[in-house]
Amino acid sequence: MSRSAPLLLLVDDERVIAANLGAFLERLGFAVLLAEDGRVAVELVRAHAPDLVVLDVMMPRCDGRAALRELRQSGDWTPVILLTQVGNSTERALAIEEGADDYLNKPFDPYELVARIRALLRRASPGKSPLAVAQRLRCGSLVTDRSARRAWLAGKELALTPKAFALLDYLMTHPDELLSRERLLDAVWGWEHPSGTRAVDARIAELRRALAEDATQPQFIETLAGQGYRFAAAVERA
Repeated sequence: MSRSAPLLLLVDDERVIAANLGAFLERLGFAVLLAEDGRVAVELVRAHAPDLVVLDVMMPRCDGRAALRELRQSGDWTPVILLTQVGNSTERALAIEEGADDYLNKPFDPYELVARIRALLRRASPGKSPLAVAQRLRCGSLVTDRSARRAWLAGKELALTPKAFALLDYLMTHPDELLSRERLLDAVWGWEHPSGTRAVDARIAELRRALAEDATQPQFIETLAGQGYRFAAAVERA
């Protein structure tokens, strides 16, 4: 029997924040379970099979990353959004490698969290690992090897700078999702290398040259004027 509303598990040891955020999510049509630490979160995932988990990193007893590792090691691929106060890209990369589908830095706009939740629910494949932990991705003739940081188009390797590959990788692991320049800047450059949003546009231009793509008729990367970019084609695990 299908649920009438997506069931979210919200995990945060700050009770007031969790209660307020839970009430906000319920007003927008979600069903919400609350937990105060990672140990309880793992138990609730197994007991209630939520559609998605919003998981704080810094918690007593069992922190968010430990809970995430336990779920993934047991073969549970329930979508997880991590809430973190750590802005450096290395910490975020480790979280993604451990199986997080997405992350959001505290403090955050609740509506941004809702946008991430809805986007993740749209692209999630029940029982399957997320694109973010796949070693290779494919979109038509475009193939990437994420561990080797290499990409090929129609069998020919693309010469990409490290930042351009990282940007392509983030776009492909978030297909059909509108990504603002600010979000891409944070995801690819991080806080340790502050840079203006023009850096994003420059790397997008590099990607389009490598992909021989016409910005007015894009096959891969779509521009939404004044809003950001979107990877417009379907992506699969290669």
